[in-house]
Amino acid sequence: MIFCTGLSVPEGPVLLPDGSFLVVEMGADRGCVTHVSPDGKEKRIIAKTGRPNGLALDRYGNIWVAESGDLPALLRVTMDGHVEVFVTEYNGEPFLFPNDLAIGPDGEIYMTDSGILAKDFAPGGKVRPDWATCPMDGRVYRINPKTRKVVKIDSGMKFPNGIAFGPDGNLYVNEMIPAIVWRYEWKEGHIASGRQYFGNVADPDSPAAMKFPDGQKFGANGCLYVTVFGQGDVTVLGPDGQVTQRIKTAGNMPTNCVFGPPGSHKLYVTEDEFGTIEVFDVGTDGLPLYT
Repeated sequence: MIFCTGLSVPEGPVLLPDGSFLVVEMGADRGCVTHVSPDGKEKRIIAKTGRPNGLALDRYGNIWVAESGDLPALLRVTMDGHVEVFVTEYNGEPFLFPNDLAIGPDGEIYMTDSGILAKDFAPGGKVRPDWATCPMDGRVYRINPKTRKVVKIDSGMKFPNGIAFGPDGNLYVNEMIPAIVWRYEWKEGHIASGRQYFGNVADPDSPAAMKFPDGQKFGANGCLYVTVFGQGDVTVLGPDGQVTQRIKTAGNMPTNCVFGPPGSHKLYVTEDEFGTIEVFDVGTDGLPLYT
């Protein structure tokens, strides 16, 4: 079912306490954070930032934005439209493509940086033909929202994208090329391991050239729901990392997802081909997010 239409390259859906949603519109004609009513019929722009990508909401009502435009940065935005450039680099190493965000059990912000400028990876909004081999240095960062201290957890990845904490407390990050989901062990209040293989979301039966894992969220059932751009589905990985289901989307370019209000058992999926949010009955609520 289509929940909301008329969005320009939507991504980063976030559920608000009142049942409404935030979403980013990455299209050059919008470049904004947008508020969507609980019924999906009304939209209003909160703030224009350039090319916002991922979103996260903290317990204080701050909206954290992974901005991947001309000034790659982590932004802090309020519902009344105030925009603050929070941090732009790690030890003199500038961010390149802040992509997705998750808040950890420690209250810190975990961010993927896809490792190549957005304008270089997709000039004019079209993914470059040598996407599989072009140079990139994807990274995963931890950012303290009080001190602005940035720690690099990982680097040398091929376009890390979706990021989420699982029911086991571990951190899960997907790498777009070659469609792998990695796990980082969480122990005694910090990331205690390098990346460990968890699963792969590429469908061997799909003819799509691009099978890019994008945003991802955990269900309360312990499964990981991964939007797969180009493949046109949400691939569900069980707790053992094996594929249990592929939920076909109307468009071929799903970018991210969020679970609906508790008890709804619905998954809301942003989709770029048609500029929509699709909604699916999935039989589970979402795993509560850290704030």
